[in-house]
Amino acid sequence: MFAIIQSGGRQVKVVPGGVIEVDHIDASPGDEVSIDRVLFLEKDGGEVLAGAPFVANVKVLGVVDGESRGPKIRVFKKKRRKGMRRTRGHRSTFTRVRIKDIQV
Repeated sequence: MFAIIQSGGRQVKVVPGGVIEVDHIDASPGDEVSIDRVLFLEKDGGEVLAGAPFVANVKVLGVVDGESRGPKIRVFKKKRRKGMRRTRGHRSTFTRVRIKDIQV
């Protein structure tokens, strides 16, 4: 059984017992989270459910394991012959979630 969920504008494939990284969620380690934005679900028997846009009455349950930081992104802008140079960047914070169960 697996499901494809939407979290933070991205689509993530989840399986029970797996660990995923999603955009930052305001939850401390050990808290339980419930994700109901399920786009696609495949059951063990091979039956598939596709949502329009979300599958009804399906939840993904997980436990927050902690946080991590993504790679540093550098944004460099330059205009030639003008002396204009600017360097900016950012580093995203991700939340690790351990998937416990997919409830149908």
